[in-house]
Amino acid sequence: MAIIKTTDNDKREFDSAISELYEYFTSLGARKGRGLTYNVLTYGCQLNESDSEKLSGMLAEMGLTPSEGGELDAADVIIFNTCSIRENADRHLFGNLGAFKALKKEHRDMIIGIGGCMMKVPENVARIKKSYPYVDLVFDPQQLHRFPVLLRDSIRSKKQLVNIASEDYIAEDSFFPIDRKRKFRALVPIMYGCNNFCTYCIVPYARGRERSRSFDEIVRELSELASKGYKEVMLLGQNVNSYKGEDGKTFADILRAASEFKEFSRVRFMSSHPKDLSDEVIDIIATRPNVEKHLHLAMQSGSDKVLKAMNRPYTIEKFLNTAESFRSKVEGGSLTTDIIVGFPGETEEDFLETLDAVNKAKFDAAFTFQYSARPGTKAAAFEDQIPQDIVTDRFGRLTELTNRYAEESNARLVGKTMEVLIEGISKAGDMTFSGRTVTNHLVNFTIPEELGIDIGPDHLEGRLCEVRIDRARPYSVDGVLVSLKGE
Repeated sequence: MAIIKTTDNDKREFDSAISELYEYFTSLGARKGRGLTYNVLTYGCQLNESDSEKLSGMLAEMGLTPSEGGELDAADVIIFNTCSIRENADRHLFGNLGAFKALKKEHRDMIIGIGGCMMKVPENVARIKKSYPYVDLVFDPQQLHRFPVLLRDSIRSKKQLVNIASEDYIAEDSFFPIDRKRKFRALVPIMYGCNNFCTYCIVPYARGRERSRSFDEIVRELSELASKGYKEVMLLGQNVNSYKGEDGKTFADILRAASEFKEFSRVRFMSSHPKDLSDEVIDIIATRPNVEKHLHLAMQSGSDKVLKAMNRPYTIEKFLNTAESFRSKVEGGSLTTDIIVGFPGETEEDFLETLDAVNKAKFDAAFTFQYSARPGTKAAAFEDQIPQDIVTDRFGRLTELTNRYAEESNARLVGKTMEVLIEGISKAGDMTFSGRTVTNHLVNFTIPEELGIDIGPDHLEGRLCEVRIDRARPYSVDGVLVSLKGE
């Protein structure tokens, strides 16, 4: 599959389509006697969140404003940015699409578009064509830079437009207007796609082959974000460790460059494949104060047999050696992982090896999943699928163990005063705030009135503070703010 970089002609066509759509939506709004709105519904990973920020930026350039309604709001333009990794994401999309049928009848000028990874699965596209004719536009993630052109052509034709590319495009972030959703955190993709072809994963088919952004363009973007006051950057990629820039630049070079911007209180990254993690990256995590002391390293299974069937090119011994290297070099660092239960052919012995690996690694947190077959992957055709009752039983035993280690990790913080980057109001309540330590532990905390601190989100988001940790929970810790840095 070809990898194509955007050109000046692509940018001119992009800008022309934006201008035409601005005129169209302005005229339509005048006829309706109100401003037009958009709603971007995002499913899946941080890369999808980043793509949605670009979609929102483009729609804003077209003269639309964000809808203030909920997920099923009758905005004038609705874009679903989909995920194909988890089965429930599929159900969520098609369930919502059914609800929009009535809204579309009531609001005939409404535009519904669907993008994201699900649109690279032919069965999903065929289903939309057959059962959801009121969807106006279907496009895939590689064509994000062509979204205004495709939306314009869909409106012109007044027919459903389905455009799924056979090429892997790469466009620099500077190509797009970006509506960043967090005032203090910026998502910065450094590469796209994946060449690993794990047998359970649809990503290489959905996101295409690995392609890396220009090192100079990434540094330019980081410099711009630093000058605008962003306190945290998240470097993104399906596998950031496989970044290959010009002149031999590696992910270590990107991480080092990001850490040199002292304006950033936190430099984070996702996701990391065990086969590509270098000692140099671990050393940077250990020695650069603003690089998060946290590594997310997906183990997936503790059985070498299962890892081989998954096409994960490492042994559990190598994985545990890498984990130990991180633990020994990064003082107080946290290690998290992903684990799949019930992969085809997994025996009870294989599962016990996974439990043994968890006991050895003592992960600070683990994201555990029951295997579900994804259409188009090799594992979906494997004959030795595991009965659901066995999968459910193993999943329960695994989560009980991983939750115990997570709570022990949180309990080690009790009694300490930790530096926390404030993210905003906590889900726990109006007078509780949340943030994360440099080790990525989630902290919910209150602010004593006697400190006299302005608790408005605009004042606190992105600020560093000191929090005394008083209580550990399975997935977070509670505390009380001691001081706000800079005051």
